[in-house]
Amino acid sequence: MNLFEIFLRNALYNRLSLHFNDQDWITTQKNLFMNHPSLAPSRYFLRGCVLKAETKIRPHPITPGKLVSEQTLGFWTALFDNHHYILLQGSIMGAFPNKPAAVNRSAVVTKLKNIREFRNRIYHNEPICFRGNSIDFSFASQILNDVHDVISWIDPKLLDYTGYFNNVGDKINLPNNL
Repeated sequence: MNLFEIFLRNALYNRLSLHFNDQDWITTQKNLFMNHPSLAPSRYFLRGCVLKAETKIRPHPITPGKLVSEQTLGFWTALFDNHHYILLQGSIMGAFPNKPAAVNRSAVVTKLKNIREFRNRIYHNEPICFRGNSIDFSFASQILNDVHDVISWIDPKLLDYTGYFNNVGDKINLPNNL
């Protein structure tokens, strides 16, 4: 999950650097794009995340790299919310140069939402495989497939890299081998 988050974060950050023609967009856009009046219903969520990160980083120097690394997965997935997506003119889809043409924003949102919710369950030590009195890893398997899809949309070579570290499939199959 940590590699997935880093790959997604970097792909989106780089894509928005191109969109805004600004490597420091996470700082400069907090009072521009992230402060657009149409974002009032979201209570300027992205801007709030950046301001919160700045507070956490102080008294150390605030750099774009530190701001980027402090953002949650929720920050990055919120870029696909309709109100942000419209303001960004869909440019964030460019973070997935290898996605199939038929995959649209809605399909990306669904995968990212499921991955984020599953990740939160893991990080909060909530059950991920129990269905009544039985163990069922079908949802975990689906999430693993979704993670692999998104990573391959960013760069298929990243799957080879993650394969070295990834033993999730073995863990999912462990109960079947008991």
